[in-house]
Amino acid sequence: MMDRAALQVILLGMFLMSATSDPVKKKKNVDIYSFYINSTVTSRYATTVITSRVANTLNESQEIQFEVKIPKNAFISKFRMTIEGKTYDGVVKEKEAAQQQYNQAVSRGQSAGLVKSVGRTLEDFKTSVTVSAFSKVTFELTYEELLKRRLGKYELLINAQPMQPVADFKIDVHIQEKPGISFLEVKGDLSTGDLANAIKTTRADKDFQVWVTFYPTQDQQTKCKSCGENGLNGDLLITYDVERQNPKGEIMVSKGYFVHYFAPSDVPRISKNVVFIIDRSGSMSGRKIKQTRLALLKILSDLDEDDHFGLITFDSEVSLWKRELLRATEANLENAKSFVKEIRDRGATDINAAVLAGVDMINRHPREGTASILILLTDGDPTTGETNIEKIMSNVKKAIGNKFPLYCLGFGYDVNFDFLTKMSLENSGVARRIYEDSDADLQLQGFYEEVAVPLLTDIQLKYPGGTNLTKTSFSLYFNGSEIVVSGQITDNSVESFTTEVIAVSKGSNVTYQDTIMTKDPSDVPPENENFMQRLWAYLTVKQLLDRQVLLKGQEKEDEKKEALKLSLKYQFVTTLTSMVVTKPQEGEVEVANKPKEGKGGDGYTADVDSDDDDSAFASFSVINHHPAQRAFLLHSAAMDYSDAMDYSVMIHHPLPTYGSPTIHTTTPPAVQVHSNRFLLPVVGQSKPLCFDVPLPHKLRLLQDSASEFSMNGESLSENHGFHQIAIHYKTNHHLIISTKSISYHNGQDKVEILWGQELTQHNTDGVSLVVLENEMNVTMGNIGVVIISHKKDGVKFLWPAIWEHPKDVNLTGVLGKSDISYVKTEGSQTPTLKMKDKEVKTYLETVSDYRFHSTPVQECWLVPFQAVMEAEISDFTVTQL
Repeated sequence: MMDRAALQVILLGMFLMSATSDPVKKKKNVDIYSFYINSTVTSRYATTVITSRVANTLNESQEIQFEVKIPKNAFISKFRMTIEGKTYDGVVKEKEAAQQQYNQAVSRGQSAGLVKSVGRTLEDFKTSVTVSAFSKVTFELTYEELLKRRLGKYELLINAQPMQPVADFKIDVHIQEKPGISFLEVKGDLSTGDLANAIKTTRADKDFQVWVTFYPTQDQQTKCKSCGENGLNGDLLITYDVERQNPKGEIMVSKGYFVHYFAPSDVPRISKNVVFIIDRSGSMSGRKIKQTRLALLKILSDLDEDDHFGLITFDSEVSLWKRELLRATEANLENAKSFVKEIRDRGATDINAAVLAGVDMINRHPREGTASILILLTDGDPTTGETNIEKIMSNVKKAIGNKFPLYCLGFGYDVNFDFLTKMSLENSGVARRIYEDSDADLQLQGFYEEVAVPLLTDIQLKYPGGTNLTKTSFSLYFNGSEIVVSGQITDNSVESFTTEVIAVSKGSNVTYQDTIMTKDPSDVPPENENFMQRLWAYLTVKQLLDRQVLLKGQEKEDEKKEALKLSLKYQFVTTLTSMVVTKPQEGEVEVANKPKEGKGGDGYTADVDSDDDDSAFASFSVINHHPAQRAFLLHSAAMDYSDAMDYSVMIHHPLPTYGSPTIHTTTPPAVQVHSNRFLLPVVGQSKPLCFDVPLPHKLRLLQDSASEFSMNGESLSENHGFHQIAIHYKTNHHLIISTKSISYHNGQDKVEILWGQELTQHNTDGVSLVVLENEMNVTMGNIGVVIISHKKDGVKFLWPAIWEHPKDVNLTGVLGKSDISYVKTEGSQTPTLKMKDKEVKTYLETVSDYRFHSTPVQECWLVPFQAVMEAEISDFTVTQL
């Protein structure tokens, strides 16, 4: 078996997305007899090893999966499989070389491996191998991360979901902190119920070391908040902080490398000037705007009285609560809260004008010895005013002039997060995604709490005798956070090492200087003595990759080469590298790509052009699972509807679609209307009807109550078509289609599908989805619709159309009108149609028919909405997609 052709597994620097249609079930004839998670944290740097030992108890070969979840911030640094006594180690290679290997395999009809993002903090890693009868396999995955301090604590997140109760299950965590551990708490789903009794915490060496063990029995593994017959399913969250008796920070030196943790707490808080810039455009409607109001009300209550603040809301217009910054007095806060309660969604999105107004507000009211902060919250792209992203960033950077930071909060997945990230980094801030969920208001509050108490400004850290330093300049230091700098020592023979921090505290310069002896005995155990070098490499690579969005030309290429060199040296799987593992089967190449925080969702794919800064997506290939698992996986195969539908009862439905007006052949009143124009073919007539619906709107496009099918669409101001369409079927099937990505949820599993990829198909439980390059065919039950993605004048939009349904289905909604007829009235100076015994004035229009990619032009009779639908537009409006 071992001398068969090798199968290559490639773990690329961006992770693929996949899902299974059935809930996870205990694998028959597969025994996970041991599952260990061992995490060692040395001076905030965590190295976690997951080891799963699995036996094939079947008397024939079968595929065995290994699936674990790891933190998004981590780098995989090792993957190993041991089968029948032979070990197969991964080797990290440059991404392009492995990508070529992958492309060659795909051209031979072979398949790709899987990884996906899971929620906000985890990524799901999955691979598989065929194991002989009554044989065993050991999987071992190692990942590394630097724990980040937020709100006064570090968090080590460990997820466990081995798919079945395991006889020998252990989690061992060893934390070593030189200053001592001030507090430690174990939380998470795996600490609830009977499982709490399986957790043991041991402190030693005057709290310099802590061990946390979690050894649940098989019975306990079925009795937690999120556990069941499939065993453990949840997180163990260990939070802690360290003692901070030295305000100069903590310095550690080992083998020619150093790390400096700087987090003084004995500094008086600086009063702040904060301007909140809030998107109130139409896309913020519903829960988003309600949660934003709730969060702002809580944030306003948390302002200190010596803080000054401003409120700006914007859509196509910019509205200032007050023209100047006001002190956070009780009276001003009450007036501001009244203003917040009245924020309503409407209009387009003028980000440029709104941010510049916020900058101007701060610049017009300078206050000595304070810290100024801009916080932008938006859920979409700029759609009005200045819409060129490069120009907006240039305007904002010039206006701010490095005087204060801009923090950008992107609400949901329709936002251009790359744009927000770049604009934040250019102005000394950060971007954070706010997930559309029931706790979005708490997410907003949580971010504000991180920046609520500035302690120092203009921080510069200096290290004489240090080289290859990570970032040493910071605009603000907030209470509860931490500044980390690492580097190399140029002369290993020196006996001391000096650090100097220069900063501004309430308008006055302050200096922190410290010297340590480099020859002191190391507090680092021998088995962890290389951690500091790896910590430096991890932090350097992270910062180099983050800076890529800001750089251009040769400087960008130089930093990219340096990040690649370090990734290869330290075997980190990043966006620039790939890990190749040889397996003892032939015929497949598996590919897994590391997701980045991008423009359209959590799931990203393998076939990526890494040099394209504007692209977060690429094509998709799928692992060759057993047939029972294949049903829910996306794959490149032509779709055959003949098996799923009875064409004897299906018709091609001549129902409304819509187009975009181009030329008036009969001159209507000279009024420009921003609207979507729907086409309604009429049986027996050569010219269809058309009608307008003003923008923006959220419409019930199609509904069949009998089969529990509905389709809704949302349009934005000044944009043709729909930017998002939602299709629901029964109670558990939900499909959300945006101009950037497609998300399908069946009540248990979530699939992310990407526009622009190769032909992709999904079938399960009466639902059939086919994604072509710019078209999606959707069948749910007995209703079939087509969603086409168009791009006009640089703006993407969606167009829906019905393509088939049973004859006896009673459809409603804007697209559901079918019993319409008209007769043209002759002899009138103004064209008139007779409809339902009423005479309706009309105009002959030439429109582009966006039911088709070629957008053919045809004439239509333009009539009022009410004349066609026999109802008001409000009767077809929905509040939620």
